[in-house]
Amino acid sequence: MKHLSKLCLALLLFGLVFACKQADYNAEATAATESAAITADSTVSAKNNPTKNLEKKELERKFIRTADLKFKVKNVAKSTYAIERIVEKHGGFITFSDLKSNISEHKLTQVSQDSTLETTRFTVDNTITLRVPNTQLDTVLTAITKEVNFLDSRLIKADDVALQLLSNKLAQKRMTNSQKRLEKGIDTKGKKLNEISTAEDKVLEKATESDDTLLKNLSLEDQVNFSTVTLYLYQKETIKNELIANEKSINAYRPHIGLQIWDSLKTGWFMLEGIIAFVVQLWAILLIAFLGYLAYQKRNSKQK
Repeated sequence: MKHLSKLCLALLLFGLVFACKQADYNAEATAATESAAITADSTVSAKNNPTKNLEKKELERKFIRTADLKFKVKNVAKSTYAIERIVEKHGGFITFSDLKSNISEHKLTQVSQDSTLETTRFTVDNTITLRVPNTQLDTVLTAITKEVNFLDSRLIKADDVALQLLSNKLAQKRMTNSQKRLEKGIDTKGKKLNEISTAEDKVLEKATESDDTLLKNLSLEDQVNFSTVTLYLYQKETIKNELIANEKSINAYRPHIGLQIWDSLKTGWFMLEGIIAFVVQLWAILLIAFLGYLAYQKRNSKQK
C-alpha cells in the first residue's frame, strides 16, 4: 500500500512536469509564429512601399568636396602646364586660369650714347579653378604637391547633401502628382474658359517649380560627382635687365644748311610766282582802273 502511494505520487509529479514543458513549448511556438508573421508583414510592407527603401538608399552619404590651396612655386608658367597635364590625366578639366605678370618697377638707364639698360621688376601668379572626379580628388592633390615650393594654406571641405537631394526629389514628386491631378481636373471638369485658364496657369506654375527643383538636383549631383579645386600659384619677385638700342634723334635727319638755303630760295620764287599769277587774274579790274585814270586826266586837261 505504501509503495502504491509513492508510485501514484511519482506519476503525478511526472504529469505536472510534462504539462509545464508542453506549455512552454506551445508558448515558444506561438512566439515564433508571431515573429514570423511580423517579419512576413514587414517584408510585404517593404515590397508594397518601395519609397521607404528608396529613401533609405538616398540617405547614403553624398559629399560635395572642395579644396582651396595657396602655394609658392619655382616657376608659375611651368607649374601651370604640369598641373594642367595632371588634371587631364585623371579625367578632370580646367574651368578658369588667369596667368599674368605684375610689374612693380620699370626703369631706363642710359649706359652709352646709343644704348639704354631697361630694368623690370615683376612677379608672376596664376589663379586656377579646376574640376576633377570626386574619387580622384585625393590623387590629384597629392600629385600637385610635387610642384609646391612653399605651402601657404590648404583647405578641404566636404558637405553632405544627401538630405537636400532627397528633399528635392520628394518635392519634385509631389509637384508632379499635383500637376497630373490639375491636368486631369481640367480634362474632366473644366467647363468655363476662365476656370480653364486659371487651372492652366496653376499647371504651368507647378511644372516650372518641378523643373527648377530638377535643375537644382542636377547641379548638386554634378558637384557631388566632380569636386572643385581652386589654386593660387605665385613665385618670388624676378628682375629682368635688357640692353636696348637708343632711337636716333630727329635732328640726325635734318638737311644741311646749303640744302635749307636752296629750299628757301625755291620757296620764295614759288611765292613770287603765286603773287604774279594772282595779279594777272585781276587784269580786268586793272584795265578798268587804267581807263578811268585816262578819262580823269583828259577831263582835267579840258578844264584847264
